[in-house]
Amino acid sequence: MAPPLVTARREVPPAFRRRFAIALWAVLVLFGLTLVRLWQLQVTEGEQYRSLSENNRIRLKRVHATRGTILDRRRQVLVDNRPSFDVTLVPEDAHDVPRTIAALTRLLGPEAGDLAAVVAAAANRPPFEEVILKRDIDWESIVALETHQLELPGVSVQVGPRRTYPFGDAAAHLLGYVGEVSQQELATRRGYHMGDLIGKAGAERYWEDYLRGIDGGQQVEVDAVGRKLRVLSEVEETPGNTLVLTIDRDLQLAAEHAMGDRDGAVVALDPRSGEVLAMVSRPAFDPNVFARGIRGAEWRALLEDPKHPLNSKALQGTYPPGSTFKIVMAAAALDEGVINPFTQIFCSGGLFFGNRTFRCWRAGGHGSVNVHEALVRSCDVFFYQVGQRLGIDAIAEYAHRLGLGAPTGIGLEHESGGIIPSSAWKRQRFGEPWYAGETLSVAIGQGYVTVTPLQMANLIAAVTNGGIVYRPQFVKQVERPDGPVVLEEAAVPVRQLDFKKSTLLQIRQALSDVVNTSRGTGTKAHLATIEVGGKTGTSQVGVLGAERTKQGHMARERRDHAWFLAFAPVANPEIAVAVLAEHAGEHGGTAAAPIARAVIAHYFGVSGEDNAPVRQAARLPL
Repeated sequence: MAPPLVTARREVPPAFRRRFAIALWAVLVLFGLTLVRLWQLQVTEGEQYRSLSENNRIRLKRVHATRGTILDRRRQVLVDNRPSFDVTLVPEDAHDVPRTIAALTRLLGPEAGDLAAVVAAAANRPPFEEVILKRDIDWESIVALETHQLELPGVSVQVGPRRTYPFGDAAAHLLGYVGEVSQQELATRRGYHMGDLIGKAGAERYWEDYLRGIDGGQQVEVDAVGRKLRVLSEVEETPGNTLVLTIDRDLQLAAEHAMGDRDGAVVALDPRSGEVLAMVSRPAFDPNVFARGIRGAEWRALLEDPKHPLNSKALQGTYPPGSTFKIVMAAAALDEGVINPFTQIFCSGGLFFGNRTFRCWRAGGHGSVNVHEALVRSCDVFFYQVGQRLGIDAIAEYAHRLGLGAPTGIGLEHESGGIIPSSAWKRQRFGEPWYAGETLSVAIGQGYVTVTPLQMANLIAAVTNGGIVYRPQFVKQVERPDGPVVLEEAAVPVRQLDFKKSTLLQIRQALSDVVNTSRGTGTKAHLATIEVGGKTGTSQVGVLGAERTKQGHMARERRDHAWFLAFAPVANPEIAVAVLAEHAGEHGGTAAAPIARAVIAHYFGVSGEDNAPVRQAARLPL
């Protein structure tokens, strides 16, 4: 009988059973944790993560750089920045743009303007780039927008720098203004985007590349309606450079005050370097209006104003120089030798030439005068005859040498060159020869000749500084925000006048007597403690003859302009001033000289009212 079948049975080692149990429990624990996390993600926090996945976006936002500050020569602020609350819209986040615009217009009220037009103008911008709808809103508007934020998808209030001009229209034409970059500028200037501000005029425009700065950026997380939730990363912006001008802020304000309600210009230069110390143009405009976004009605009012407040009368306005041109005539005549300091010419009150009488401003005449007395007493007849001896082309040559008839090169837009006529100029302009009678008008600063106040300030500076014609400049240096100097402007001599030394000395002595003797026409510029020299001028706009004495009855645009050129102190000039009182209807000695006196008095820190009597000196030998 066979033995029974026995099945072999292997024993599992105890160590293996323990490891298997541990692994099984680990799998069970991990599975349980996974179930818990899935429950948390899908049930407990499901709504939150669903919102994040569906609505939130990562955006790149530009951070606008702060524009550089503009300081005066004493480092006092002329142009600065302040926080501005701007309303922006991302149309892609608005879903229903017309409805959002309607709600926004309702909240902002009539000051909102045409927001739909702003959005339409920005149609070509990159996707998700903000459109600035309204700059610098007030606190009430901010509260209204924040309160109704859920009704305004895509709309947000951003804080950014806004340009501010603390002194309003003071030096407005020199400082200029900023405005939103145009489509044409976007096409020609790299690195600008729709809504950016750019210099439009004056120093703001000419020095734009230094003032602008470099924008920064943020990587931000936004929700479905474009609201910023958090900043993920950031690149700091680089502020613009600081621009230090040659302008003296206090002197500028003093010159503005001295002009009062007169229209015209005041230019004050340092004759030793050509630096502009003050530049006034009246009427002016407030650059703050442009910084916050000028309205259509405001822009039309400026354009349609017959006094043209946007034009700088100091460097764009061209006027007959009147008797101030006699400085050019005296320099040319003495240097050419057609007269000498002792040449006497008799003035009977007029000079008959051709078929008319060219009258002197003094009906009874000045008698027999030399060049010194002719300048002091501003005798027209003397200079009529000097003009005849020189001829128009010699007059034009000397006027050009003194910087007239061409822009000075100051570096501001639209500077006028004026007109210095010559025989060739007339032939080219009108196709006609020059007539001798026309020279007589030019000899006293009338006829075709026109100049700018800046040119005349540069002229009086050159005549009194030893004969150096400088290019006027209004910037001293450019500095980085952290202090180092980026650029420094030096004086730029344009030419050295090759006049005889005695010529400039004789003219300077005569101009001193214009102010400081009772014979002079500029005694209202006299100061007790500072020796001031100068020359008056009255350029005729209306008709000649008897009606000239009835300036008050003429229309404003037909009244005479009043000029005064000044420098001080006479022995070693530190300041040269040109004043034009436009359509003043008065003589330069009464309308313009007191303005120059006030400017010079402020410069030297003396009282402009402390005006001692002028010298009662005897007439110089003729």
